Amino acid sequence: MDKSSALEYINHMFPTETSLSGVEPLMQKIHNEIRRVDAGILAAVRQQSNSGTKAKEDLAAATHAVEELMYKIREIKTKAEQSETMVQEICRDIKKLDFAKKHITTTITALHRLTMLGTGKETEESNLLQQLSDACLVVDALEPSVREELVNNFCNRELTSYEQIFEGAELAKLDKTERRYSWIKRRIRTNEELWKIFPPSWHVPYRLCIQFCKKTRKQLEGILDNPQEKLDVGKLLLALQRTLEFEDELAEKFGGGTQNREVVNEIEEIGRGESDSRDVSDIRKKYERKLAANQGTETEEKDRNRDLSVPGAGFNFRGIISSCFEPHLTIYVELEERTLMEHLEKLVQEETWDVEEGSQNNVLSSSTQLFLMIKRILKRCSALTKSQTLYNLFKVFQRVLKAYATKLFARLPKGGTGIVAAATGMDGQIKTSDKDERVICYIVNSAEYCHRTAGELAESVSKIIDPQLADGVDMSEVQDEFSAVITKALVTLVHGLETKFDIEMAAMARVPWGTLESVGDQSEYVNGINMILTSSIPVLGRLLSPIYFQFFLDKLASSLGPRFFSNIFKCKLISETGAQQMLLDTQAVKTILLDIPSMGQQTSNAASYSKFVSREMSKAEALLKVILSPIDSVADTYRALLPEGTPMEFQRILELKGLKKADQQTILDDFNKHGPAITQPIIAPTVVPATPAIPSPPAGMNLASVGFIASREDVLARAAALGRGAATTGFKRFLALTEAAKDRKDGPFRKLFNA
Repeated sequence: MDKSSALEYINHMFPTETSLSGVEPLMQKIHNEIRRVDAGILAAVRQQSNSGTKAKEDLAAATHAVEELMYKIREIKTKAEQSETMVQEICRDIKKLDFAKKHITTTITALHRLTMLGTGKETEESNLLQQLSDACLVVDALEPSVREELVNNFCNRELTSYEQIFEGAELAKLDKTERRYSWIKRRIRTNEELWKIFPPSWHVPYRLCIQFCKKTRKQLEGILDNPQEKLDVGKLLLALQRTLEFEDELAEKFGGGTQNREVVNEIEEIGRGESDSRDVSDIRKKYERKLAANQGTETEEKDRNRDLSVPGAGFNFRGIISSCFEPHLTIYVELEERTLMEHLEKLVQEETWDVEEGSQNNVLSSSTQLFLMIKRILKRCSALTKSQTLYNLFKVFQRVLKAYATKLFARLPKGGTGIVAAATGMDGQIKTSDKDERVICYIVNSAEYCHRTAGELAESVSKIIDPQLADGVDMSEVQDEFSAVITKALVTLVHGLETKFDIEMAAMARVPWGTLESVGDQSEYVNGINMILTSSIPVLGRLLSPIYFQFFLDKLASSLGPRFFSNIFKCKLISETGAQQMLLDTQAVKTILLDIPSMGQQTSNAASYSKFVSREMSKAEALLKVILSPIDSVADTYRALLPEGTPMEFQRILELKGLKKADQQTILDDFNKHGPAITQPIIAPTVVPATPAIPSPPAGMNLASVGFIASREDVLARAAALGRGAATTGFKRFLALTEAAKDRKDGPFRKLFNA
């Protein structure tokens, strides 16, 4: 009871003040109850103590009784063993004699009956099979040579009728091969119950099948080597297929020689692999094949030392008969090669050289169809043989793929040839339409697909073929053929665009640069270049993979940049206004070229391309800045901006500026006197803080004395001001600098250009 309950109880017992007189009687009653309970507890404890002592005494008595019982049992067992020993000693000699008589009688009878096995009378007596089984146990107890002789005699007698039947003229034919295997299977099935008399350790059916396979191989070799009978491919393949099926049945029945490769799955993976990280994997697999070949040789050596009479001990039924077909499968390989070549011709003739819209890989159907047929032929051959014939067929695949690469190469647009092309200036030029460009892209993608899939084909064949032949399975030559197709196709694509630019380059040379009166918007030939690129580049970027589009961009930039530079020299006369207009056009062409990755929607690797374009187009800009320079300083400017230039180019620049021959000769003599290139070391300049605006110094003043920064970069920056439209002010400043340099041949400015 909690406090509240106790309080309620007290209030209930003593509700009034007068009722408190009953407290003493209640307390006395409670004390009496407590004493009664304590007495009961004490009595129970005493009783429990007495019961535990008695239980211990009873347990000790029971344990003693069990020990006495065990002792008596051991005594009885010992006496029984002694009695049994005495009885055995008494009856031992009598039992030996009795058993010896019985066994000798049974053995004589069983051995006599065992020599009669094959006769068909074994089932006439109910206990005869049991007696024969017992006789086999007796033979098993004798020398192993006795057992071997008995089994060999039995197998030879069983196969005597087989040799007689199938050596006759009627059944000794290739198309009767299946009947041989039916005979032995029927023989084993018929005598299965009878042959159970032999102990399982003898493996009689297994050894009978080995002898059958050896005799069958010998007979088939005679049929195949018969020069009077011409082999038919259909009959040859059918006989080989039935032989392989029979060997598989034997291998499954007796074990040993199981196939470790899933051939079908391996072949199906051809054409589904990825192209990245191929080089490292190819090298690794090449050495893995070599290691596997060496290990295979060691395994064969160990197998020869095994006991081949035991199933699964190393004897391989696969190939025991079918290997005799191997030297005669050349006609099969030739048939497959003819079929493949005919199929290839048909594929190329029916090729539309187009790809359906929405295609993921943009590959020509002829390439995928060709590999589908190769995979079907590979499946068919790998089901027949994995030895030399498969290797010969792989060589056929190589020849067919090389032929396909040749046909892809022949489909690429060709340049003009012959007398007419040479007379019209079209010799070597390649004209490509929009459709031609798409076809070239499809050829690039198809060649890449063939390059990758050929490698996967080689890997799959190397896993399927016998290990000693795997090292010779290589598609590197075929892959080189397709790589050459890819390179040629991309170069053709660039040459095709170059031919399209011919009209615009000719239009650029026809512009009257010497009579232009003002600088305007970019010229019409620049718009033509832009139209050509905006028409072709988006399609090429969509069809080509990033790596080949980048290769195309590099080739295009390395072509257009130098071509634009050299095309400037084809102009007749370039005035100052004309040079400024051409400089504006150069900037526009540069911008167009830099925008090509964006046009093709492939900007991931555009940094190196942009750097290359900027470097190539900067040469054209530098050439125009040299043309804009004053006559007196043109040689110094040429050395500074085009240090790799030639005297012939410098002379052409003077012609573009409109100088007469006499004036040109003076400048050329001075130019040749100081050398065509800048070879003298740079004098350390005096450096002062640069100012935002550079005032024009008075004529004849030493530039170093007024604190100009005499560095090559500053001079080039001032020269670059000519190409930003500038202008008259920038041009006047450059004139002032060159005038000062003219008066001081050995000043810092002159030495700067000679650095």
